[in-house]
Amino acid sequence: MSRYLILVVAAAACLRPAAAVSPLWWRLSEFSDFENAERHNVALRSDGQISLAQVFEKLLDSSSPYLWALVEDSKGNLYSGGGGAGSTGARIYILPPEGGSRVLAEFDALGVHALAVDRDGRLYAATSPEARVYRITPGGKPELFYDASAKYAWAMVFDSQGNLYLATGDPGLVHRITPEGKGSVFFKTGETHARSLLIDASGNLIIGTEPEGLVIRVTPKGEGFVLYQTPKREVTALAAGANGIIYAAAAGNKQPAAAPPPPAPAPAPATQTQGAAAGAAAAQTAAQPAATALPQQPSPITGGSEVYRIEPGGYARRLWNHAQEIAYALALDSQGRLLVGTGNKGHIYRIESETLSSVVATASSTQVTSLLAGRNGRIYAATGNIGQLYRLGPELVKEGSLESEVLDAGLFSHWGRLIFRGTPNGGQLRFETRSGNLSRPREGWSQWSALAEDAEGGRVLSPAARFLQWRLVMRAAPSGASPELYGVSVAYLPNNAAPVIQQIEITPANYRFPAQSLTITPSRTLTLQPLGRQRRSSPVPMADSGVVTLQYEKGQIGARWAASDENGDELLFKVEIRGAGETQWRLLKDKVKEKYLSWDSTVFPDGEYRLRITATDLPDNPPGQELTAQMVSAPFLIDNSPPQITGLRVTRTGSGWEVRWSAADAYSLIQRAEYSIDGGDWLLVEPLGRISDSRNHDYLLRLENLAPGSHIVAVRVTDDYDNETVARAVLE
Repeated sequence: MSRYLILVVAAAACLRPAAAVSPLWWRLSEFSDFENAERHNVALRSDGQISLAQVFEKLLDSSSPYLWALVEDSKGNLYSGGGGAGSTGARIYILPPEGGSRVLAEFDALGVHALAVDRDGRLYAATSPEARVYRITPGGKPELFYDASAKYAWAMVFDSQGNLYLATGDPGLVHRITPEGKGSVFFKTGETHARSLLIDASGNLIIGTEPEGLVIRVTPKGEGFVLYQTPKREVTALAAGANGIIYAAAAGNKQPAAAPPPPAPAPAPATQTQGAAAGAAAAQTAAQPAATALPQQPSPITGGSEVYRIEPGGYARRLWNHAQEIAYALALDSQGRLLVGTGNKGHIYRIESETLSSVVATASSTQVTSLLAGRNGRIYAATGNIGQLYRLGPELVKEGSLESEVLDAGLFSHWGRLIFRGTPNGGQLRFETRSGNLSRPREGWSQWSALAEDAEGGRVLSPAARFLQWRLVMRAAPSGASPELYGVSVAYLPNNAAPVIQQIEITPANYRFPAQSLTITPSRTLTLQPLGRQRRSSPVPMADSGVVTLQYEKGQIGARWAASDENGDELLFKVEIRGAGETQWRLLKDKVKEKYLSWDSTVFPDGEYRLRITATDLPDNPPGQELTAQMVSAPFLIDNSPPQITGLRVTRTGSGWEVRWSAADAYSLIQRAEYSIDGGDWLLVEPLGRISDSRNHDYLLRLENLAPGSHIVAVRVTDDYDNETVARAVLE
């Protein structure tokens, strides 16, 4: 009967790096390659393209932690509202067209979350908590205009008739307020928050909600229809595109909950009249849910965000998504391209198509909370944490730069050429490099060095080292056109490193490694885990491409080893053997490509031996430049001699027999003893000490109830190396 051994080898497949005599390449061309690069005044597109960005200019560094709202009046005055816990309270800042900035109005509230300007140029502000609307006098005095009797005021928008719509939270209602200050509940969303508002080209009100993430269209008559239920929790922003298209940004994962009731128009409630200088507000009759604390920064949201395009016919599709960043604001630029303000990296994205988007600006604050399309193609951005105001574009910057992440070559390396793919478009693409042996650029690195330039890049002149970084300086053409960069590759050649042999393991005796093409269906197997792990038995062969089947063959023995090369060079191995007390190593086999070897141990005398493995990287290095490594194994035993059976004798004991014998082995432990009567099955016999744990054992076998007549008893003793001997006696 054949016997086998299963050897588990590493099953993970990986491509071997290029040989040491061939250069390696550091290639950067994807968005992820540049996402964490240090970028200044450059735009990064989702396909990895880099170009000059639009001007991104800071206009206001306010004393408010957060700026939430933006609006511009017909005179070009820009207003921004904000606030935050622990600050000076709710404020409105004004930036006149002639320049400068100042605080226009202050409120006894935590924050201004919405601003709007009516057709007469009057400014309105909605504050939280308590969801009150104020009209601001030309002198900057806030006058109570409407009290919604809710906890949060999230958004405001005017319709063509001069009616002001106010979106509230807790509860999620939309109030309609006439120019005279008479207001009522216009629509009940059935949600906790009416989060965002928009008037579409047909005069319908578009509402974004939380927590079901609904986009609802409401006619001027108050008839509601859900346009889209987003997969996200909160519709944070809305924007109107050309030809009746609606854009919606939604963020956060939904919590498991029952489906909300369908939105319905509110019943005709009692209205309340509040003039610009009204002092007290009449309480609304609707009961309010329990209030919660006002969030003074974007609520912690998990699950990232998405932006959707909703066609006039109601068809919705996703345009953009990000697994971590949260979309807080939307606006369209002068070319009709959608901009998305996000946190918590302060990015502004420009969506160019369903497959392409660009990071066009990055604020020093962490959240871009509001975007406004202003005059002359300008985009304004308000931020939170810290409260700042920026202008984006429309013109491009004249110069931008990008510093790559640091390459860790793994070894001390020599640098080759830097090759770029790009189009100058009449401008310039200039590269510099620096190198060092510290993981981060700091004192101890080389200075920036220009390339020895050619048409496609140039040779890197930085000194040989382990780490390398490149810097791109991009300059616009005289016409203002931006250069474009599509990818950068740098060649380098690591110093040759010697191979390393980590471990040598002698495999069980009497098994051999078969040829690679040999297919075996074994009936008994033994599984060896990857080097360094415990061996385990397996009753059936393992159907795994990482398993090598070792075939049982008496007298064979084998070894396997773990070896690696930092350069990824191909290795060859020399295997030698030496007996205890000997001084000369004897060659078993040279130029072994595999990391294992079997050989016939019967040609060697019994005793203790060691193996020496020598690894060389000669296949991938010129002669004379190869490096080697050696390791000597732990001692192992070769034992091909059977135990000796002595003193076999039989004694009659009444109706039975006693059979006694002793067994001894010169090198290995006695594994088991067995007996057979008249050629029958072999049955185990325990030694007198009951445990087979020695090279010498005595045995006593009692036989009862044998059939009358003569019998032959055979005893067999086997050692740990599967050597066995048999002795016989006659019972008569």
